[in-house]
Amino acid sequence: MNEPIEFLYPSKWLTKASTGERVVSELRMQILSGRIESGTILSENKLAADFSVSRSPIREALKILSAENIIRQERMGAVVIGLSEKEIEEIYDVRILIETFIYQRLVRSDITDLVKELNKILEMMKVSIKYNDADEFSLQDLQFHETIIRAADHSYILMIWNNLKPVMEGLILLSMRKRFKENQHDFERIFTNHALYIEAIEKKDKTLMIQSLHQNFDDVQGRVEDMWKSQEILAEGGGTK
Repeated sequence: MNEPIEFLYPSKWLTKASTGERVVSELRMQILSGRIESGTILSENKLAADFSVSRSPIREALKILSAENIIRQERMGAVVIGLSEKEIEEIYDVRILIETFIYQRLVRSDITDLVKELNKILEMMKVSIKYNDADEFSLQDLQFHETIIRAADHSYILMIWNNLKPVMEGLILLSMRKRFKENQHDFERIFTNHALYIEAIEKKDKTLMIQSLHQNFDDVQGRVEDMWKSQEILAEGGGTK
């Protein structure tokens, strides 16, 4: 990064972030977008100069990115690995597993307040489409799914989600920005599909939920049925009652 950094991470998402969080959020986006290519060696001194910070938040950021397996720390510096297609597919595997599991929990719960909250978020998504705001749409999309996950009140599922969220956030943000530029008409489909999510939860309708999962994930990979069956097996005979 010999030239001044063109920041990719939304500054409005960082109002309460520490210096280390600001650095790691931006570095992650630079790597996921390909601005910083795989094989690049990251120097603490150079990064500190680029971000106008001390080396301490840089070390903190590199440690986090190493734990996410998108860089590898070596003696000569941190080497950028990035994410392979296989790894991106695996991230979506985990998302599908989480959301199918959560739905199995929600069918046995009172979802009145959840449906109200999801409808509010859906309206915010509609507004962000109207104003052509990819960043706000991405934020509301993440909030939509996180609200569903939190409603299940499952601490370990939430822990997995929180570990997955930073990279998922970057992938969603980059994807939505591209779609807003190249295929904004697709957002009517995305909006309709999120409305279907809410309907499936409200009616506790398995068929609608499978349909909504297919529509949400089949453009990434078509493995919803296998994931769903695995959750049904767990619901019927595995785990604690």
